[in-house]
Amino acid sequence: MPNLLRNGVLRRLLAGQPALQALMLHNIDTTGADVDPSLLAHHLRSGACLTFEVIPRRVEDRGGGLARVNGRPRLVEGLALPREDQEFALSYYNSMTTWIHIDRLLAVFGLIRSDLHDEARVTAAVRALSARLPTYITLKDVKKRWGHGQEDVFPVSSSRSSGAT
Repeated sequence: MPNLLRNGVLRRLLAGQPALQALMLHNIDTTGADVDPSLLAHHLRSGACLTFEVIPRRVEDRGGGLARVNGRPRLVEGLALPREDQEFALSYYNSMTTWIHIDRLLAVFGLIRSDLHDEARVTAAVRALSARLPTYITLKDVKKRWGHGQEDVFPVSSSRSSGAT
């Protein structure tokens, strides 16, 4: 989302389509993602800033899902779980297909549409919101397989922001 705000894409999109209210965002590998008018209508009626689609989990789905945290339904990133196997207990997978209400999202950043022309204001808003998001560090081994049964194992660390939804 920060890049959409900072690189001018959203500003140009809204200049060409000023009545645009919502966007659908999905991962490039989510081949079944489709703009479903009934889901768009549900999102707009809900009044939500973001609406995430979840699907029944299949054994090969990795990356998090729908969980109950402190009695409330939450989307949880797989890497945020204390143990890797806990992800497989989740019944629903977050495909990251996300419906976005443009003006409500801008409000989360403390912006309005006309602010998108002010690069310094947009950058400050992105940094301010980013500073509020919890971040966690993941330590893991990454295997690179090559040749005939050969593999190298590299220890890596990565940090991710995890916005609560």
